[in-house]
Amino acid sequence: AFAQNQNLKIISKPIDFSPERINLSLEYLKDHHGLNQKIPTIVPKMIVLHYTAGGTVESNFKYFNKTRLESARNTLQKQSLLNVSSQYIIDRDGSIYQLMEPNMFARHTIGLNYCAIGIENIGSKKQPLTQAQVKANADLIRFLSKKYAIEYLIGHSEYGAFRNSKLWKESDPKYFTVKEDPGAGFMQKVRLEVADLKLKEKP
Repeated sequence: AFAQNQNLKIISKPIDFSPERINLSLEYLKDHHGLNQKIPTIVPKMIVLHYTAGGTVESNFKYFNKTRLESARNTLQKQSLLNVSSQYIIDRDGSIYQLMEPNMFARHTIGLNYCAIGIENIGSKKQPLTQAQVKANADLIRFLSKKYAIEYLIGHSEYGAFRNSKLWKESDPKYFTVKEDPGAGFMQKVRLEVADLKLKEKP
């Protein structure tokens, strides 16, 4: 497993971290997580797996690359103009793309963004995630766990379990959306691959 990690191929595909994105991220950290920071960094304690609900790496990259949220996403927009994004995207063939430094702030999981690294996977309910993605997620989780003090590994659909925990930082108690990604089957497979890391799934 060690040798594998040395040559983990991560393709750099940075989204635009414009001054506006930095400001919106700092605002989000302050308004939602109660954190006053000078730079939008996070201290990663958790990895959250998602799926993109369709599209390609390119289309999702273009979407995340916009600084502001599209107006269609009303619930989210009321909370902040900052667009959603994640630190990584994994393609269906298992290629790993890094959109930003893993310790930079991204908006992907309500209440937990300040301590969570997001991994988006290209796929949806109709287009189930692949075995190559299972392996790539496991390799990336292993790599990130060596770099940071990661304690938790969850699927986006499981984040509600943290609502009453110390880790939850969300100033608006009504701000919560029900998610089903990336699917229980996928989480089970990834967890089996990294079982030795003993990452927790709830607080």
